[in-house]
Amino acid sequence: MITIFAPDGIGEVNPGDDVAEVIIAALRQHDQQLLDGDVLVVTSKIISKAEGRFADAEDRQQQIDSETVRTVARRKSMGIVETKHGLTQAGAGVDNSNVAPGRILLLPVDSDASAEVLRSALSDHFGVRVGVIISDTAGRVWRVGQTDHAIGSAGVRVLDSYAGRTDDYGNELHVTSVAIADELAAAADLAKTKLEGRPVAVIRGVGDHVVAPGPSARDLLRTGDEDLFWRGSREAVLGALLAAVGYPERYEQVVRLWDRDELFAAITDGVDLTDPVRTMIRTMIVAAQPLWP
Repeated sequence: MITIFAPDGIGEVNPGDDVAEVIIAALRQHDQQLLDGDVLVVTSKIISKAEGRFADAEDRQQQIDSETVRTVARRKSMGIVETKHGLTQAGAGVDNSNVAPGRILLLPVDSDASAEVLRSALSDHFGVRVGVIISDTAGRVWRVGQTDHAIGSAGVRVLDSYAGRTDDYGNELHVTSVAIADELAAAADLAKTKLEGRPVAVIRGVGDHVVAPGPSARDLLRTGDEDLFWRGSREAVLGALLAAVGYPERYEQVVRLWDRDELFAAITDGVDLTDPVRTMIRTMIVAAQPLWP
């Protein structure tokens, strides 16, 4: 049987705090301890707070830019980007919830490394095998609403491949791979919730997925040729136009523009084009955003 509990008593986490000690103290308040095979799911926000990843809210866009590797899709001021961590998220994961007014919080520097530090400390303290997942909230392609997923992991089997196994009808499975760490992160969020001040949950009964350090949340990232949605439809058109005129490096500048005349000017600046080509570029810009205001 799988059980999940999220202890009260974590309190506000400040820069420099030892998150392992904070969790141990909260468990002690409830006369709880970790058992062999437990998995802790820790909200990334308290890791970021302990690491001092604060910034001023007025610098939000600057901080998003500093965390961004490339823009995947943009609709006016809202951008879906790939971060330095390899994650694809709105606003690079920069967030102002559950922080003081006027402040924002960036994601942890290296969530896998932070998870391993936490796993090692908790395992040593309780003398048992434990796994740690650092979770964050994200939207999903094609589906409304957000769910938590794993952005850091240590001591947890993050993927369970069913390839080569057979179902009850004897059919061999070829591509099914269960995202264990993401499923545990999402399940834990039902116990933690968003507004109750319980940023840590303990999942018990999943000891088969607690393994030696090695697998990490980065194993869950779909990259390279496997990523069929590397850019949004509008962004793919703009990228192709820039490549065609010889200025692919303008992509991050151009993708922020929304006015079609400004887009056309930015794409064609310094390029000698015939009238038919100019017309084609204008037509493709309009086609890339059929609901242009």
